[in-house]
Amino acid sequence: MTDRIGKSGAQGLIVDRRELMKGAAALGLGYGLIGPFGGPALAAETPKKGGTLRLGMEGGSASDTLDPRAVADSIPVSYSYQIWNGLIEVDKNGNAVGELLESWEYKPGAKEWIFNVRKGVTFHSGKTLDADDIIYSINLHRGDTKSAAKDVLSGITEIKKLSPSQIQITLGEGNLNLPYNLTDFHILGIPNEFKDFSKPDGTGAYKLEVFEPGVRVVTKNSGHYWKEGCGNFDAVELQYIGDSASRLQALISGQVDAVNRLDPKTMDLVTGSPDVSVVQTKGTGNRYCFVALCDTEPFANADLRWALKYGIDRKKIVDTVYQGYATVGNDITISPTNKYFAKDLAQTPYDPEKAAFHYKKAGSPKLELKVSEGAFSGATDSGVLYQEAMKQAGIELTVTRVSSDGYWANIWLKEPFCAVYWADRPAIDIQLSQTFLSNAAWNDTHWRRPDFDKLVIAARVEEDEAKRKAMYAEAQTMIHDDGGTICFAVSDYLDGYAKKVAGVAPHARFDMCDQRVAEKAWFA
Repeated sequence: MTDRIGKSGAQGLIVDRRELMKGAAALGLGYGLIGPFGGPALAAETPKKGGTLRLGMEGGSASDTLDPRAVADSIPVSYSYQIWNGLIEVDKNGNAVGELLESWEYKPGAKEWIFNVRKGVTFHSGKTLDADDIIYSINLHRGDTKSAAKDVLSGITEIKKLSPSQIQITLGEGNLNLPYNLTDFHILGIPNEFKDFSKPDGTGAYKLEVFEPGVRVVTKNSGHYWKEGCGNFDAVELQYIGDSASRLQALISGQVDAVNRLDPKTMDLVTGSPDVSVVQTKGTGNRYCFVALCDTEPFANADLRWALKYGIDRKKIVDTVYQGYATVGNDITISPTNKYFAKDLAQTPYDPEKAAFHYKKAGSPKLELKVSEGAFSGATDSGVLYQEAMKQAGIELTVTRVSSDGYWANIWLKEPFCAVYWADRPAIDIQLSQTFLSNAAWNDTHWRRPDFDKLVIAARVEEDEAKRKAMYAEAQTMIHDDGGTICFAVSDYLDGYAKKVAGVAPHARFDMCDQRVAEKAWFA
């Protein structure tokens, strides 16, 4: 694709956010490279119709489902966005923008919200989208449900239909982040009273044709997509390719047109290929962490937690395990691209002397870290480098590798010190609330501070931006200084594409155009 802006590898091409912005500025394009619904990457490019997009992806299993409430990884998110639309979309800058809910407003205090349903949208069955569908879609994740989105909607006390194209949502406590909560990828537009998810009826660009979880998913163009310039392929074939080397070979050999999660260790092969381009997104990838339970000895001791933070050589892990395709973490999980990111927060350095000081002060306890490649790729190697760095401080850290099978059920949230990764969230309130509030279901450090809870809840309704930013900075400082999260790296998203794939660019939330590549891209 000749119009792409980026930095060249040998013969391949890597496009990252910073270079994209520099190139755009040089052309006088600013940051408006993508249209309101992810249209042309550059004004000179016009989307073309036709062809079958072949995706080779990691991030799914044979237990994947078509029920949006149970979506858990990249592959289900990808095929869900092919079939359905979200209520509210996250744009390339991380803003909440209208999708099936076109616009909204709130009353003072942010407890009462009015949302306008987009008109003229139809489901694949021919049914016209209306307020009843939206209410049903939200209620699927409320009350007696196992939906992973239940927590983010827990503040809703009432949903009321005002007209066929308008609803009112009332919250128990004000929250300016409600539109962001509704961007959760589980919350999709489902027809009212719809129950048979084996035969999905969506408003997305594609209809389901084949569903073989763990093997492949095939969708075909619905023929009447409501987003102009999007849904350009005749069909999409998504193949499950869990092995990174196999995924890369499939891309280079032309068996697939796009892959996710390129291995940083093989990037020389990628950039050396004349037929492949890479979209690299910095600062929004997975947050790789080791987490300690703050209510369990010996990690209940604040000095020991400081020893853990001073005793890890983050840069060495980034350079060695991730080949530089990551950013050094600073024990908070907020994206550096988030407008509320505490950019003035001092980076915790690798300091063996300070680690030794705090470790001795904590009583020099025995330490064991449990890791697994089931937690994230590179967790084991990162643990070994952590162990070596701690030795320089005179601290013995036992690193135990455990099985990938059942890791999230048996290790995470249960073992006192283990590996975990966190994906980006579109709003800082979601990131903080899901992980660090005292009563959060996914508080994986058992770190509980009432003053932190009070601060985060108050920030939800603070309309003065300067005050709100200061409140969020204080909240991040609390986590950094006292929490049990050792976030040592934030990965780059690395997507690989055949050169003929156009319309792709870095995104502020997820990889592969926020997992909407099938909707946004086309063949040049």
